[in-house]
Amino acid sequence: MPELPEVETVCRGLAPVMEGRMLQQVVQRRPNLRTPFPAGFVEKLTGRRIDQLTRRAKYIVGYLDDGQVLLIHLGMSGRMTVFENVGIPAPVAGKHDHVDFVMDSGALVRFTDPRRFGLMELTRVEEMAGHRMLAGIGPEPMGNSFNTDILAVGLARRNSPVKTALLDQKLVAGLGNIYVCEALFRSGIAPERLASSLNADEITLLFREIRLVLEDAIAAGGSSLKDHRQANGELGYFQHNFRVYGRENESCVREDCVGTVRRLVQAGRSSFYCPVCQK
Repeated sequence: MPELPEVETVCRGLAPVMEGRMLQQVVQRRPNLRTPFPAGFVEKLTGRRIDQLTRRAKYIVGYLDDGQVLLIHLGMSGRMTVFENVGIPAPVAGKHDHVDFVMDSGALVRFTDPRRFGLMELTRVEEMAGHRMLAGIGPEPMGNSFNTDILAVGLARRNSPVKTALLDQKLVAGLGNIYVCEALFRSGIAPERLASSLNADEITLLFREIRLVLEDAIAAGGSSLKDHRQANGELGYFQHNFRVYGRENESCVREDCVGTVRRLVQAGRSSFYCPVCQK
């Protein structure tokens, strides 16, 4: 499942092509993805201008010139690819190419999703806060509304393991399994520690490392484990910088540590950690 860095990377790749441009044509090739497309999806989008393209949690958000908002979730295998060469035909759509957005510049943005776990929804600006997919989502970890005080209060209220707490989208938006594992390792905090047991110094360090690992991953174009591609079709390469994720039975990367990376399952997800230097 793409996490915040992957969605942010895709969004940044799409913005120069879609932001400020009109949707000259929208092609919808099936009635549903994970959920049905909104009624009149093609008609409601055709001719509209995308005033702003941004991200909220793991959603790509397009603000249209008539007050509508397009929400896109990539699901497990979804990707959006830009074909920017005006006048050069895009590849013929395959069976997994479900939506085409043709911009007034001639560029084409194609949504591909082999597993069809992605989705597209339409709402309005005034209804966004209460939308079923966005209501209750916590602050953005890279934004000003997220700080050590917010993190401390959120963790203090939870008697679950810190790993599980950080995956709760109500605490902080967009964090997923990979980057929580990496942030906890960088912070020296064991994933099974109770969230409420962290002290002020540990929370300050964890807050810093959450931001740093996300920044590093975005700079690397995200992590391509199976399906993630950037909007230009290229792979992300942050997976080459993993310090614990997916490294079970390998030596800890810290020079002064003799530990071996272990894996445990928490809330149905694999946690990778070093039992020696994470306490």
